[in-house]
Amino acid sequence: MKSLAELAAIREKMQNKVNIREGANSTRVVVGMATCGIAAGARPVLNAFVEEISKAGLNEKVTVTQTGCIGICQYEPVVEIFEEGKDKVTYVKLTAEKAAEIVEKHLKGGKVVDEYTIGSVQ
Repeated sequence: MKSLAELAAIREKMQNKVNIREGANSTRVVVGMATCGIAAGARPVLNAFVEEISKAGLNEKVTVTQTGCIGICQYEPVVEIFEEGKDKVTYVKLTAEKAAEIVEKHLKGGKVVDEYTIGSVQ
């Protein structure tokens, strides 16, 4: 670091990510981060949600949190999305790329990405 301004810029950038992870917004993205989820690749999925939500400017609307075992280990990584006034949506077998698509289509566009939901898995 070369200046206080640079340090302030880093702090601001990281504060946005903390707000995404700890906020109480109307939409919650909950990533299963038990041992089974982490082994299946949940950490990159969690990071992708945080990054893509920040890029999309949804910081004030969406909170990303993690939880332990959701109970459907064979479908990991699992993400549940809770929106006020709507049914919970459970996405399964996610990747970072699928997470980016979910942010764009579901969280930003309002359309559930059906092919990644638990109801569509064989």
